Amino acid sequence: MSRFTHLPLAFLITITLLIWGTEYTLVGTIDPLAISEAWQVTIRMGFGAFLMVIFVLVRGHRLPRLADKSWVVYGIMGFIGMTIPFYLIAKGYNAGIDSGLISILIGVTPLFTVVLAHFFVRSEPLTKFKSLGFFIGFIGVCVLFLPKELSWALAENWQIQALVVLAAFGYAATSILGKRAPLQPPSVGAAIMLLGGALSAVVCALLFASAEIPRAIPPTNILAALAALTIGATFLGNLLYLRLLQISGPSLIAKINYMVPVIAIISGMVFLGEDFQNKYAVSLVIIITGLVIARIGTSIPDEQGQNGP
Repeated sequence: MSRFTHLPLAFLITITLLIWGTEYTLVGTIDPLAISEAWQVTIRMGFGAFLMVIFVLVRGHRLPRLADKSWVVYGIMGFIGMTIPFYLIAKGYNAGIDSGLISILIGVTPLFTVVLAHFFVRSEPLTKFKSLGFFIGFIGVCVLFLPKELSWALAENWQIQALVVLAAFGYAATSILGKRAPLQPPSVGAAIMLLGGALSAVVCALLFASAEIPRAIPPTNILAALAALTIGATFLGNLLYLRLLQISGPSLIAKINYMVPVIAIISGMVFLGEDFQNKYAVSLVIIITGLVIARIGTSIPDEQGQNGP
């Protein structure tokens, strides 16, 4: 059994936060003129699937038979939880939507998650403390990414904004499916999910973006960003994501999602020289308050008996 199975939960959460918190910055550095959104997703998921399958084989695991329903469930998770959201978020950036607005829209993921979990996960009922905690957390996200001037102009690109909300719903639905999916070692589940997502990404790219196939090698900085996304968010991030789902459930993933914007701000200050604003501290206090309230009356269960990655 892998030592990964016995790593402290706090450590797994920290690494996941770091990976997810730097993902948005990396996505924004990729020029769509060099690699279109559809092919960014295809390349990222294709190589991510390759790395995950290699990891599975090295760990001594085997992929299930094609008749196993895991292929269907995890494949759907790959499509609605990676292929579609990755494309919609990249499209949102390139369509000119303010990055703060995108973060607010993706911030509704925990709200979708807690509502869906109430109906589809027996161990995740919606309580008054969860409702209040998640509502407060969402206010914190809004404060963190609130534009300087809030007006009706935000609704000009409402079609694209609606698509980003759809991406958030896809993330939430994937959390629920992951909790109800056939039990697999995290790496096996992630491999199936990535293979399904990569297959759907290739099909969609060939059908709708065949004219955008990269015909020249992109600049080094773009390749580096794509490699970081592939190894970090797509490979390691998904392995950790499934492990956290198996041991703690969708609500923990939802709480982690609230902290991602905070990590993104810190990453921007460290690597991009962005200024710190007072609203960052206010937002952090609000988010932590929401997380504490959401935890009232609940506890994170011990790890279930299952194979390691």
